[in-house]
Amino acid sequence: MKTKIHYTFLKILTGSDLSRRRLPYMSARSALPGPAVWLTACCHGDEVGGIVIIQEIFKTIRKHGLLKGALHAFPLMNPTGFEAVSRNIPLSREDLNRSFPGKAAGTLGERLARIIFDTITETHPVLVVDLHTDWTRSIPYALIDAPPDPPRPEGHGMAYPDDIFRKTAAFALKCGLPVIRDTEVLHRSLSHSLIREGICAFTLEMGESYVINEKNITVGVNAVTDLLMHMGILDPTLKPVFRDKGYDLPAIVSGRVLDYRQHPYSSSSGIIRFLARPGDLVSPEKPVARIYNAFGKLVETMRPACAGLVLGHADSSMAYPGMPVMAFGCFNPDD
Repeated sequence: MKTKIHYTFLKILTGSDLSRRRLPYMSARSALPGPAVWLTACCHGDEVGGIVIIQEIFKTIRKHGLLKGALHAFPLMNPTGFEAVSRNIPLSREDLNRSFPGKAAGTLGERLARIIFDTITETHPVLVVDLHTDWTRSIPYALIDAPPDPPRPEGHGMAYPDDIFRKTAAFALKCGLPVIRDTEVLHRSLSHSLIREGICAFTLEMGESYVINEKNITVGVNAVTDLLMHMGILDPTLKPVFRDKGYDLPAIVSGRVLDYRQHPYSSSSGIIRFLARPGDLVSPEKPVARIYNAFGKLVETMRPACAGLVLGHADSSMAYPGMPVMAFGCFNPDD
Protein backbone atom coordinates (compact mmCIF):
# COMPACT_ATOMS: atom_id res chain seq x y z
CA MET A 1 0.00 0.00 0.00
CA LYS A 2 1.28 3.47 -0.87
CA THR A 3 2.30 5.86 1.90
CA LYS A 4 1.54 9.53 1.44
CA ILE A 5 4.33 11.80 2.71
CA HIS A 6 3.79 15.51 3.16
CA TYR A 7 6.13 18.29 4.31
CA THR A 8 4.85 21.78 5.09
CA PHE A 9 5.15 24.70 7.53
CA LEU A 10 2.90 26.19 10.20
CA LYS A 11 3.12 29.94 10.75
CA ILE A 12 4.49 31.05 14.14
CA LEU A 13 4.74 34.84 13.83
CA THR A 14 5.70 37.68 11.54
CA GLY A 15 8.89 39.54 12.42
CA SER A 16 9.38 43.31 12.57
CA ASP A 17 10.95 43.10 9.08
CA LEU A 18 7.78 41.29 7.90
CA SER A 19 9.66 37.99 7.59
CA ARG A 20 7.66 34.90 8.47
CA ARG A 21 8.82 32.50 11.16
CA ARG A 22 7.53 29.00 10.54
CA LEU A 23 7.37 25.58 12.15
CA PRO A 24 8.40 22.62 9.94
CA TYR A 25 5.84 19.80 9.93
CA MET A 26 6.28 16.30 8.47
CA SER A 27 3.70 13.56 8.08
CA ALA A 28 3.44 10.09 6.58
CA ARG A 29 0.10 8.31 6.22
CA SER A 30 -0.54 4.72 5.22
CA ALA A 31 -3.56 3.77 3.15
CA LEU A 32 -4.46 1.31 5.92
CA PRO A 33 -5.89 2.53 9.25
CA GLY A 34 -3.78 2.24 12.36
CA PRO A 35 -2.33 4.19 15.28
CA ALA A 36 -1.05 7.72 14.91
CA VAL A 37 2.35 8.48 16.47
CA TRP A 38 4.17 11.80 16.83
CA LEU A 39 7.90 12.53 17.01
CA THR A 40 9.00 15.96 18.24
CA ALA A 41 12.48 17.46 18.53
CA CYS A 42 14.49 20.61 19.26
CA CYS A 43 12.14 22.00 21.87
CA HIS A 44 15.40 23.30 23.31
CA GLY A 45 17.25 25.01 20.49
CA ASP A 46 20.69 23.63 21.37
CA GLU A 47 19.47 20.00 21.38
CA VAL A 48 19.90 19.21 17.72
CA GLY A 49 20.28 15.42 17.55
CA GLY A 50 16.55 14.71 17.48
CA ILE A 51 16.15 16.68 14.24
CA VAL A 52 18.47 14.28 12.42
CA ILE A 53 16.88 11.19 14.00
CA ILE A 54 13.50 12.29 12.59
CA GLN A 55 15.06 13.04 9.19
CA GLU A 56 16.61 9.57 9.02
CA ILE A 57 13.36 7.85 10.00
CA PHE A 58 11.46 9.69 7.27
CA LYS A 59 14.14 8.69 4.75
CA THR A 60 13.36 5.07 5.60
CA ILE A 61 9.62 5.70 5.29
CA ARG A 62 10.08 7.28 1.85
CA LYS A 63 11.90 4.13 0.76
CA HIS A 64 9.85 1.41 2.48
CA GLY A 65 6.55 3.03 3.47
CA LEU A 66 4.32 2.36 6.47
CA LEU A 67 2.36 -0.82 7.05
CA LYS A 68 -0.51 1.07 8.67
CA GLY A 69 -1.39 4.21 10.60
CA ALA A 70 0.40 7.52 10.50
CA LEU A 71 3.62 9.14 11.70
CA HIS A 72 3.74 12.90 12.27
CA ALA A 73 6.71 15.03 13.31
CA PHE A 74 7.76 18.48 14.41
CA PRO A 75 11.55 18.16 13.84
CA LEU A 76 12.33 21.75 14.87
CA MET A 77 9.95 23.14 17.50
CA ASN A 78 12.15 26.06 18.55
CA PRO A 79 13.59 27.47 15.29
CA THR A 80 14.73 30.79 16.77
CA GLY A 81 16.47 28.96 19.61
CA PHE A 82 18.14 26.68 17.08
CA GLU A 83 19.44 29.63 15.08
CA ALA A 84 20.79 31.32 18.22
CA VAL A 85 22.16 28.02 19.64
CA SER A 86 20.03 28.70 22.71
CA ARG A 87 18.12 26.35 24.96
CA ASN A 88 15.37 28.94 25.36
CA ILE A 89 13.35 31.10 22.95
CA PRO A 90 15.74 34.05 22.48
CA LEU A 91 13.07 36.74 22.01
CA SER A 92 11.26 36.00 25.27
CA ARG A 93 13.90 33.96 27.15
CA GLU A 94 11.27 31.30 27.85
CA ASP A 95 11.82 27.57 28.13
CA LEU A 96 9.37 26.16 25.59
CA ASN A 97 9.25 22.87 27.49
CA ARG A 98 7.87 24.73 30.51
CA SER A 99 5.14 26.49 28.47
CA PHE A 100 2.70 23.68 27.60
CA PRO A 101 -0.15 23.23 26.95
CA GLY A 102 0.14 26.91 26.11
CA LYS A 103 -2.28 29.78 25.62
CA ALA A 104 -3.54 31.29 22.36
CA ALA A 105 -3.27 34.81 23.86
CA GLY A 106 -0.36 34.15 26.22
CA THR A 107 3.36 34.82 26.08
CA LEU A 108 5.36 34.01 22.95
CA GLY A 109 6.35 30.64 24.40
CA GLU A 110 2.77 29.85 25.39
CA ARG A 111 1.47 30.80 21.92
CA LEU A 112 4.02 28.56 20.22
CA ALA A 113 3.27 25.76 22.70
CA ARG A 114 -0.45 26.09 21.95
CA ILE A 115 0.10 25.72 18.19
CA ILE A 116 2.21 22.61 18.77
CA PHE A 117 -0.11 21.11 21.36
CA ASP A 118 -3.32 21.66 19.38
CA THR A 119 -1.79 20.29 16.17
CA ILE A 120 -0.70 17.13 17.98
CA THR A 121 -3.91 16.49 19.89
CA GLU A 122 -6.13 17.08 16.82
CA THR A 123 -4.67 13.90 15.28
CA HIS A 124 -5.69 11.78 18.33
CA PRO A 125 -2.28 10.08 18.66
CA VAL A 126 -1.67 6.89 20.59
CA LEU A 127 1.85 8.02 21.50
CA VAL A 128 4.17 11.05 21.37
CA VAL A 129 7.96 10.66 21.65
CA ASP A 130 9.80 13.91 22.45
CA LEU A 131 13.50 13.84 21.50
CA HIS A 132 15.96 15.71 23.72
CA THR A 133 19.64 15.56 24.68
CA ASP A 134 21.39 15.53 28.05
CA TRP A 135 24.83 16.27 29.49
CA THR A 136 27.77 16.13 27.08
CA ARG A 137 28.98 12.84 28.54
CA SER A 138 25.80 10.83 28.88
CA ILE A 139 24.23 7.66 27.50
CA PRO A 140 20.93 7.55 25.63
CA TYR A 141 17.89 6.64 27.73
CA ALA A 142 14.10 6.90 27.80
CA LEU A 143 12.66 9.22 30.44
CA ILE A 144 9.09 8.76 31.64
CA ASP A 145 7.20 11.25 33.75
CA ALA A 146 6.83 10.85 37.50
CA PRO A 147 3.28 10.02 38.58
CA PRO A 148 2.03 12.90 40.74
CA ASP A 149 0.34 12.55 44.11
CA PRO A 150 -3.19 11.18 43.66
CA PRO A 151 -6.13 13.52 44.28
CA ARG A 152 -7.16 13.77 47.92
CA PRO A 153 -10.65 14.44 49.35
CA GLU A 154 -9.75 18.04 50.20
CA GLY A 155 -9.15 18.71 46.50
CA HIS A 156 -5.35 18.63 46.34
CA GLY A 157 -3.59 16.67 43.63
CA MET A 158 -4.68 16.06 40.04
CA ALA A 159 -6.70 13.34 38.35
CA TYR A 160 -5.06 11.40 35.49
CA PRO A 161 -6.49 8.82 33.09
CA ASP A 162 -6.35 5.27 34.44
CA ASP A 163 -3.16 3.33 33.64
CA ILE A 164 -1.66 6.16 31.56
CA PHE A 165 1.73 5.94 33.31
CA ARG A 166 1.82 2.14 33.06
CA LYS A 167 0.97 2.25 29.35
CA THR A 168 3.62 4.92 28.73
CA ALA A 169 6.27 2.84 30.51
CA ALA A 170 5.30 -0.20 28.41
CA PHE A 171 5.90 1.79 25.21
CA ALA A 172 9.24 3.14 26.49
CA LEU A 173 10.47 -0.37 27.31
CA LYS A 174 10.15 -1.32 23.63
CA CYS A 175 12.92 1.13 22.65
CA GLY A 176 15.75 -1.09 23.89
CA LEU A 177 17.23 1.69 26.06
CA PRO A 178 17.40 2.15 29.83
CA VAL A 179 14.01 3.41 31.02
CA ILE A 180 14.23 6.02 33.75
CA ARG A 181 11.36 7.38 35.83
CA ASP A 182 11.72 11.06 36.64
CA THR A 183 11.43 12.06 40.29
CA GLU A 184 10.18 15.59 39.64
CA VAL A 185 6.74 16.37 38.21
CA LEU A 186 7.15 18.96 35.43
CA HIS A 187 3.54 20.05 35.02
CA ARG A 188 4.16 22.31 32.00
CA SER A 189 6.38 20.03 29.93
CA LEU A 190 5.10 18.68 26.62
CA SER A 191 5.04 15.06 27.79
CA HIS A 192 3.26 15.74 31.06
CA SER A 193 0.69 18.02 29.42
CA LEU A 194 -0.11 15.29 26.89
CA ILE A 195 -0.46 12.71 29.65
CA ARG A 196 -3.01 14.97 31.31
CA GLU A 197 -4.99 14.67 28.06
CA GLY A 198 -4.82 10.86 28.18
CA ILE A 199 -2.10 10.61 25.50
CA CYS A 200 0.93 8.43 26.24
CA ALA A 201 4.13 10.48 25.93
CA PHE A 202 7.73 10.12 27.00
CA THR A 203 11.13 11.65 26.31
CA LEU A 204 14.20 10.15 24.66
CA GLU A 205 17.41 11.71 26.00
CA MET A 206 19.89 11.10 23.18
CA GLY A 207 23.34 11.99 24.49
CA GLU A 208 25.03 15.33 24.02
CA SER A 209 23.73 18.75 22.95
CA TYR A 210 25.06 21.26 20.36
CA VAL A 211 26.51 18.80 17.84
CA ILE A 212 25.45 15.71 15.90
CA ASN A 213 26.93 12.57 17.43
CA GLU A 214 26.48 9.95 14.71
CA LYS A 215 26.51 7.01 17.12
CA ASN A 216 23.70 8.59 19.14
CA ILE A 217 21.79 9.23 15.92
CA THR A 218 21.96 5.54 15.09
CA VAL A 219 20.92 4.59 18.62
CA GLY A 220 17.97 6.98 18.39
CA VAL A 221 16.89 5.67 14.99
CA ASN A 222 17.13 2.11 16.31
CA ALA A 223 15.06 3.00 19.39
CA VAL A 224 12.26 4.70 17.48
CA THR A 225 12.09 2.12 14.70
CA ASP A 226 11.99 -0.72 17.24
CA LEU A 227 9.02 1.00 18.83
CA LEU A 228 7.25 1.59 15.49
CA MET A 229 7.86 -2.03 14.51
CA HIS A 230 6.38 -3.20 17.80
CA MET A 231 3.29 -1.09 17.09
CA GLY A 232 2.95 -2.59 13.60
CA ILE A 233 3.56 0.75 11.87
CA LEU A 234 6.91 -0.24 10.32
CA ASP A 235 7.75 -3.60 8.75
CA PRO A 236 9.74 -5.66 11.31
CA THR A 237 11.73 -7.35 8.52
CA LEU A 238 13.59 -4.03 8.12
CA LYS A 239 15.31 -4.46 11.50
CA PRO A 240 18.75 -5.48 10.07
CA VAL A 241 18.92 -2.09 8.32
CA PHE A 242 19.30 -0.39 11.70
CA ARG A 243 21.65 -2.83 13.44
CA ASP A 244 25.08 -1.87 12.12
CA LYS A 245 25.95 -0.24 15.45
CA GLY A 246 24.16 1.00 18.52
CA TYR A 247 23.87 0.68 22.27
CA ASP A 248 24.13 -2.56 24.24
CA LEU A 249 21.69 -2.48 27.15
CA PRO A 250 23.08 -4.19 30.29
CA ALA A 251 21.08 -7.36 30.90
CA ILE A 252 20.26 -6.38 34.50
CA VAL A 253 18.58 -3.19 33.23
CA SER A 254 16.47 -4.79 30.51
CA GLY A 255 12.74 -4.75 31.22
CA ARG A 256 13.10 -2.59 34.33
CA VAL A 257 12.18 0.99 35.15
CA LEU A 258 14.88 2.80 37.14
CA ASP A 259 14.47 5.97 39.21
CA TYR A 260 16.34 9.14 38.27
CA ARG A 261 18.75 10.50 40.90
CA GLN A 262 21.50 13.14 40.99
CA HIS A 263 22.44 12.59 44.63
CA PRO A 264 24.74 12.91 46.35
CA TYR A 265 25.55 16.52 45.48
CA SER A 266 29.07 17.76 45.96
CA SER A 267 29.87 19.12 49.44
CA SER A 268 33.17 20.70 48.41
CA SER A 269 34.71 23.02 45.87
CA GLY A 270 37.51 21.78 43.64
CA ILE A 271 38.32 19.64 40.62
CA ILE A 272 36.27 16.52 39.89
CA ARG A 273 37.99 13.34 38.72
CA PHE A 274 35.43 10.79 37.58
CA LEU A 275 36.00 7.13 38.41
CA ALA A 276 32.88 5.69 36.73
CA ARG A 277 31.79 6.26 33.15
CA PRO A 278 28.31 6.74 31.71
CA GLY A 279 26.83 3.28 31.20
CA ASP A 280 28.71 1.73 34.15
CA LEU A 281 26.83 -0.20 36.82
CA VAL A 282 27.63 1.15 40.29
CA SER A 283 26.86 0.50 43.97
CA PRO A 284 27.09 2.61 47.16
CA GLU A 285 30.19 0.71 48.25
CA LYS A 286 32.36 1.91 45.38
CA PRO A 287 33.55 5.52 44.75
CA VAL A 288 32.37 7.11 41.51
CA ALA A 289 34.25 10.45 41.75
CA ARG A 290 36.84 12.27 43.82
CA ILE A 291 37.22 16.02 44.34
CA TYR A 292 40.64 17.63 44.83
CA ASN A 293 41.56 21.17 45.83
CA ALA A 294 43.91 23.47 43.90
CA PHE A 295 46.96 21.85 45.56
CA GLY A 296 45.91 18.32 44.60
CA LYS A 297 44.72 17.35 48.06
CA LEU A 298 41.75 15.00 48.19
CA VAL A 299 38.84 16.82 49.81
CA GLU A 300 35.90 14.53 49.02
CA THR A 301 35.18 11.01 47.80
CA MET A 302 31.76 10.58 46.28
CA ARG A 303 29.72 7.38 46.33
CA PRO A 304 26.27 6.93 44.79
CA ALA A 305 23.26 6.84 47.08
CA CYS A 306 21.95 3.75 45.28
CA ALA A 307 22.87 0.79 43.16
CA GLY A 308 22.19 1.51 39.53
CA LEU A 309 23.43 2.80 36.21
CA VAL A 310 25.50 5.93 35.52
CA LEU A 311 23.52 8.07 33.07
CA GLY A 312 25.95 10.96 32.69
CA HIS A 313 28.59 13.33 34.06
CA ALA A 314 28.34 17.04 34.74
CA ASP A 315 29.56 19.14 31.79
CA SER A 316 32.36 20.67 33.87
CA SER A 317 35.01 19.22 36.17
CA MET A 318 34.60 22.21 38.48
CA ALA A 319 32.81 21.35 41.72
CA TYR A 320 31.15 23.57 44.29
CA PRO A 321 28.92 22.78 47.29
CA GLY A 322 25.44 21.64 46.30
CA MET A 323 26.36 20.86 42.69
CA PRO A 324 25.09 17.71 40.94
CA VAL A 325 28.12 15.79 39.72
CA MET A 326 26.59 12.70 38.13
CA ALA A 327 23.17 11.34 37.23
CA PHE A 328 22.06 7.79 37.96
CA GLY A 329 19.27 5.41 37.15
CA CYS A 330 18.65 3.67 40.48
CA PHE A 331 17.32 0.17 40.93
CA ASN A 332 14.09 0.11 42.90
CA PRO A 333 14.42 -2.47 45.71
CA ASP A 334 10.73 -3.32 45.31
CA ASP A 335 11.20 -4.47 41.70
